[in-house]
Amino acid sequence: MKFKDFQSILSEERLRRYYTACGNDSRKTMTLYRLNLNLSQEVFTLLSCFEVAIRNAINNILVKQLGEDWLRDSIMPGGIFDVPGCRDSANIIRKAYNRLQRSGNYSHTKLLAEMEFGVWKYMFANPQYRAVNRSLLAIFPNKPRSTAECQYNNTFMFNELDGINILRNRIAHHEPICFALRQPIIGTSYILNAYQRLHTLFMWMGIDSHSLLYGLDHVQSVCNKINKL
Repeated sequence: MKFKDFQSILSEERLRRYYTACGNDSRKTMTLYRLNLNLSQEVFTLLSCFEVAIRNAINNILVKQLGEDWLRDSIMPGGIFDVPGCRDSANIIRKAYNRLQRSGNYSHTKLLAEMEFGVWKYMFANPQYRAVNRSLLAIFPNKPRSTAECQYNNTFMFNELDGINILRNRIAHHEPICFALRQPIIGTSYILNAYQRLHTLFMWMGIDSHSLLYGLDHVQSVCNKINKL
């Protein structure tokens, strides 16, 4: 495809950062744009696996602690999230539950699947963490011990998950991930750092991420292609 047509479809504004980073080389710009899409697909695959893993780990603990329908029960009068500090989480859960109820399609498993990643992130915010009896750090049996310099507590985990959530949203909204932060310069350090943090969190959960992601994880090879441009 000619660059003029490529630009017409995707917009000059959208391609401007790519074009600048590629030294106004139109062919290189198209290559970088395609590699960014490739990288986004690769990273999103890993994020999807992580999201399912953390969702299931949280669910396994809370089913034992609160019962088979703990998520639905959490929003009922007197439920664990029926308190002011957990109102945002409760509203998200309630909307999903009401949709399933209207369709006659409710099950605990389907309600779990309706939850966005932010719900699981906020399980480590102080109000939600207290509401579930401060039990959820158990899903990270291999995390380091806290020290005076670094507390590996629920706030630490919330911040880790927040970083993953930000990356997930960037990809979902088609934002580029092949640049240095806030600069029109080709760079993959942000993604590679996030990639390493993701593997670390899998390891803290006791999951062999390299085996889990066998045949799926090509992030580093795509980053190498981008860095060679």
